Formats: sequence, C-alpha cells, structure tokens
Amino acid sequence: MTSSQRTVIETFLSAIEQNRQRTLTTLDEVVARADGKQVLAFRPGPGRAPIQWQFLHIAITEELFATERLFGRPAAYSELVPRFKGGSVPDDEMVAADQIRVVLQETRQHLINSLATFNDDDLGVIPEPFRERGWNLRKILQVLSWHEAHHQGQAHLTLNLYKAAHQ
Repeated sequence: MTSSQRTVIETFLSAIEQNRQRTLTTLDEVVARADGKQVLAFRPGPGRAPIQWQFLHIAITEELFATERLFGRPAAYSELVPRFKGGSVPDDEMVAADQIRVVLQETRQHLINSLATFNDDDLGVIPEPFRERGWNLRKILQVLSWHEAHHQGQAHLTLNLYKAAHQ
C-alpha cells in the first residue's frame, strides 16, 4: 500500500509509533545513566512534574482514551490513573523504569486495539463522552498524537536541565 492509499487511521498509527520511539529513546537515555533513578525523580522546579510523571502521564492518558473516554470501560492500571491522569498532582513515589516501559507498551496496545474498531468513515463521529467538547474521532486522533510529543518534549527538556545542573 502506498502512502497515498493509507487511511487516516493508519497514518495516525504511523505517527504515534514515531512519537513512541522518541519517548522510548528518552527513557533509554535516562535508564542508561548511573543516576537513572535520580533522573526519573528530578523536578525542573518546585511543584513541577518529575520526568517519570511525564512518561506515565503519556501512558495513562492513552489508557483513558482507549477505555473510559471512547467506550465507557474501566481503565487498566487503576492504581496509577489517579496519580498520572491529567490534572493530577505529581507525587514523589517512584515507579521503576522497567514498570514505566511495560505500562507504556501495554497502554499503547490497548489504544491500538480500541482504534482498530474504527475506520475512516467514523472520523466525523463524536463519541458520547466527547459531546460536550465537540471532539470527533479525527480531533481525538490529533490530540493524542500531539499529547505524546508534548510530554516527551517536556521529559527531554527536564533531562537536559538535570544534566546541566549535575555536570
């Protein structure tokens, strides 16, 4: 299939795969450091989110879209949802890097499985939980793609701030 024959949903899936590779590259860079645990816990300023929050916020947001927000189903990782969903207050409880990776992988698969139930004919459909916002499926895909890139960028910037402060 040529790129001109790709569906919008296939194009979206390709884009979020690229986003995920950047996220995992940043996580790999953190984990490779001797002080990786400290890096995951690093906050760029008082009250700001540590790097681990950025990674897990990406994962939990995708989980919420894949379950509650699109289909009204309970989300996996119910113990992590309150800590890492939008609007949560970052805490200092650490999550191991290996678990962060697993959560990123599993919630991404849940999102892919959920999106597989749609096709391009559904792009104009506004799922019931999004009626108030007026978001149709196309807008939801756009927001999801932007969301990971945004928070990966915050994690990457925070890593650079850590490196600058700990040279």
